[in-house]
Amino acid sequence: MTIFAVEPGMVAVFCVIAAVVAVLATLVVVKFLTSNEEKSALAKSRKLLTEAEDNSKKLLDDSKEKAKRTLEESETKAKRLIEEAENKASALQKRSIQEGKEEILAFKREQEQTLKERKIELAAQENKVNQREQNIDRRDAALIEREKQIELKLESVSQKLKDVEKKEELAQQKLDSIESELEKVAQMSVEQAKEELFKRVEDRTKQEMIAYVKQKEDEAKENAENIAKDLIGLAIDKYSQEVVSEKTISAVSLPSDEMKGRIIGREGRNIRTIEQLTGVDIIIDDTPEVITVSCFDPIRRETARLALEYLIKDGRIQPGRIEEVVEKARMDVNKSVHEAGINAAFKLGLPRINKDLLDYVGRLKYRTSYGQNALDHCLQVAYLSGIMAAELGLDQNLAKRAGLLHDIGKAADFELEGSHVEIGSKLAKKYGENDVVINAIESHHGDVEANCIISHLVAAADTLSAARPGARSETLENYIQRIEKLEEVCKSFEGVQSSFAMQSGREVRVMVVPEKVSDLEAFQMAREIKEKIENEMTYPGQIKVSVVREVRATEIAK
Repeated sequence: MTIFAVEPGMVAVFCVIAAVVAVLATLVVVKFLTSNEEKSALAKSRKLLTEAEDNSKKLLDDSKEKAKRTLEESETKAKRLIEEAENKASALQKRSIQEGKEEILAFKREQEQTLKERKIELAAQENKVNQREQNIDRRDAALIEREKQIELKLESVSQKLKDVEKKEELAQQKLDSIESELEKVAQMSVEQAKEELFKRVEDRTKQEMIAYVKQKEDEAKENAENIAKDLIGLAIDKYSQEVVSEKTISAVSLPSDEMKGRIIGREGRNIRTIEQLTGVDIIIDDTPEVITVSCFDPIRRETARLALEYLIKDGRIQPGRIEEVVEKARMDVNKSVHEAGINAAFKLGLPRINKDLLDYVGRLKYRTSYGQNALDHCLQVAYLSGIMAAELGLDQNLAKRAGLLHDIGKAADFELEGSHVEIGSKLAKKYGENDVVINAIESHHGDVEANCIISHLVAAADTLSAARPGARSETLENYIQRIEKLEEVCKSFEGVQSSFAMQSGREVRVMVVPEKVSDLEAFQMAREIKEKIENEMTYPGQIKVSVVREVRATEIAK
């Protein structure tokens, strides 16, 4: 706290200065006033001066008294404040000393506790070390004992080895005597006997290996269904894009890209209506002036394509109009299918074919296989079958009928389960076709054995139409070279009498000499031929290898 005190001397100085100022003012007034008024003013000034002096003395005395009182009060306050500060300082000092003592005691207790814990830990570690030392001592003793046992065993083993060596010497002597006796009896040297033995073992092992392979092949055939599913899955992964593009997609041209928005409609109602009525998927992408119709059913796909073309030409694209146009397109497609079936039968001159079966024939107009129209393929097979049947003096119309219907299952393979051969056989039986026609359908891919000549003719005509040279973008020269190479590979094996490439190189039959190749060896040869073909040749599709071993016994009765 700061105390301000006014000294008495300062008050006196102020008063003197005031008096001096008053006197100077009076002199100035006297100097410039010469009139009576000036004299009266001088008197007044003197009077005022006297009063000022008196007032100054009074003020000086009062100031001295006030200063004295103020000084005394200030001294009293200062003493009181000093006493209070001293009391507070002593109290704070005592408190700090007490707290310091308490902290020191707490730290001391903490250190004593830590030291006690450390001592406990050290004692525990000493116990662990002692236990480890005891364990090590026990292990050392056990090792020493084991070393002693091993030394004893080594001594016994060395003794046994010596006994074995003696026995080996005796056995060798006996073997030498036996070999000499065997050489005398068999009239063969040891090397010759070894060669004979190895040859017999090799023949026996070979027979066992062939039998083992045959057994594994039989087991594989039992699991053929699972393997076939895997193969089909792989084939789908590998060829799905090109097959799906060929069999499930149709393109519709647009006059402008503005038409895409009209086909989609407000909130997609137009395209949704078309898809619901036709059962197809309509794909609209960034391809300019083209939309894609996707569906596995070729009839639905064609119906949707026609409906879109009608709508684009008409220009009125709305749900009500779409229903009318889709129904009209469906009727046009059905009419086209029916006319296609009737025209096919008319071209071939085939009477009395069930009209429902003719509708299935007409469906082939919208079915393709490896880029070839299925209906055109069936017509070609029918023509070729009829020509060959006429040359052989067989029923030409029946052969044409079988050729036309041999792939009829492809018209329904997208809606019925099974291969096109199975579906075609069911349809032919359902509509009362001839047994020859049914057998031709079932056997044209070798699934069932052909029991009539017309079935063989249909299979040959199918090969000529679908797998002829150039059918898969292959030149005639390359085709002939591939067939010759295939037969040469088969003839390179020992015991092969002749080989024949069949079905445009999709099958090869190998005739073997029965005296040189046994039944088990025939299986082994088929496998080796297959592996050599895979390693040395490049070919489309797959090749079936058949090894034929035939024994004929002929006698002439006279």
